[in-house]
Amino acid sequence: MAEADHDVVVVGGGPSGTGAAVFTARYGLDTVVYDRGNAALARAAYVENYPGFPEGIDPATLTQLFHDHLDVAGARRIPDLVESVERVDGEREGDPARFRVTPADGEAVTARYVVAAAWYDGSYLRPLDASMFETETHHGEEREQLDRDVADDDGTTHIPGLYIAAPTDGRNAQAIVAAGHGAHVARTLIAAEREAEGLSGGLVPEYDWVRPDSTFSGEWADRDRWREWFANERGEDDLSEERAVELRERYIDRAFASSLTDEAVESRKRAGVAALVDRLDTDAVLDAVDDDVIAAYLAEDATADD
Repeated sequence: MAEADHDVVVVGGGPSGTGAAVFTARYGLDTVVYDRGNAALARAAYVENYPGFPEGIDPATLTQLFHDHLDVAGARRIPDLVESVERVDGEREGDPARFRVTPADGEAVTARYVVAAAWYDGSYLRPLDASMFETETHHGEEREQLDRDVADDDGTTHIPGLYIAAPTDGRNAQAIVAAGHGAHVARTLIAAEREAEGLSGGLVPEYDWVRPDSTFSGEWADRDRWREWFANERGEDDLSEERAVELRERYIDRAFASSLTDEAVESRKRAGVAALVDRLDTDAVLDAVDDDVIAAYLAEDATADD
């Protein structure tokens, strides 16, 4: 069977979908987000409880920042509505099954994993298993909807490769909760990917963070110390020695690649602030800065140009 078009397809680009896609894309999985639907976040007049915005933030700007983060993380966002997700069996025995994702307007694509993250509707998942749906009464009307108990708390389902971040009971009610749950589901997916690669034991969880250079000083600057740690964390597996060495060295490479110099931290700090300001209203930013500070900055800039 041909390779899948994408590693991960996320259905829904709100807080849940963005939280999931940022993690999978940053891990290096080819991630596509289908984002067109009845967004719950757009119904809010203002968001006042999303950490990092002490005076709150309007939903439109927060959504734009979500889109920016997807771009930077390497996830592709497609403004299209997914109509169906179905399984595609391998052509030969032993071939992995894939998902075929069919959008309303664009061409169908295949993926190894699907993350359902659209809170408003799960009907596109019906081709996978009709028994996942139940009839409920809503405002006096009966309707069919995705059973909220289909997925475990970490998003896993009885269908290998399908993860559900939304809709769920209680984990999509607030933007920050939904974003965190999406990230949690993505980490579960990444753990499954790492186990499939051959990692085991304490090596399976992925921690997406960068660390200062000082973390890799002393004994931890020595790859042999990392090799010892890898052996201690490794669980039971049936890996060949060659494959184990390959995974170990790649694991150590990724660890060292997560270190940042003080200069790199400062550069990223400036880039982060610039990206935020770029999404804000210019006049509002200037109004928030003291006039004397602006005047001093302009004078310093003019002196530097002379």
